[in-house]
Amino acid sequence: MTHQHTARLFKTLCDPNRVHIVQLLTRGEMCACQLLELLHIGQPTLSHHMKILCEGGLVSGRKEGKWMHYSLSQEGLQQMRNYLDGLTAPEQKASCKKCKQ
Repeated sequence: MTHQHTARLFKTLCDPNRVHIVQLLTRGEMCACQLLELLHIGQPTLSHHMKILCEGGLVSGRKEGKWMHYSLSQEGLQQMRNYLDGLTAPEQKASCKKCKQ
């Protein structure tokens, strides 16, 4: 995963509404109308947040009739896990030739 992709993936969570949406989607797939009711935001605002979440790879959407249904992307979640695991994994310290005497 490139640095740009990683930044875009984590950028999806830099807004409280998007964090709330992700938390709600842990329950399973939800219709946009359900999210609108629970979040108390307007449809244009929800569309904006969902676009960012989908483009970031954290959420997937599918159209059914006139409504969109959203769910968490397991692939996006796994990429986040892998990145965080890499940060917390024990690593070998690189030796600096200039510091050695």
